Amino acid sequence: MTTATADLYDDRGDELDSLALQLHDFGGRTAFDGPTRTVRCHRDNALVKATLATPGEGAVLVIDGGGSLESALVGDLIAASAVENGWAGVIVHGAIRDREAIAALPLGVKALGSNPRKSAKDGVGEVDAPVTIAGVTFTPGAHVWADADGVLVERR
Repeated sequence: MTTATADLYDDRGDELDSLALQLHDFGGRTAFDGPTRTVRCHRDNALVKATLATPGEGAVLVIDGGGSLESALVGDLIAASAVENGWAGVIVHGAIRDREAIAALPLGVKALGSNPRKSAKDGVGEVDAPVTIAGVTFTPGAHVWADADGVLVERR
């Protein structure tokens, strides 16, 4: 990513939505961007794991975990799989775990917080459907940009 989100918004703000939700940076990369893929799940990361095990081709997975901090949706093994499969980053409306290991990976990871508790693995949820987080809709295929200032996504 060569353009800061603030500069991008100055240039193209009428085409972009800005996520006002304050997410923390946990990955080894603070700035990342790519086409959006999505998973909607609640305290169940089976679809997250399955999706990040597929070729990412520079995409960013936006995970709508409903804002739950009760269990982690991404841990070190899933994040390492994302790196191996070419994902640019992960944005989690929920919790992660294994913060120190994830910080060492060349992957952008933004989330609300962390919790060492693992999530269910039942496969409940939805993949590649539009998800709305804090009033901003992330549509599969729309470009998303993230850096230390926040998250922007193309309006579709």
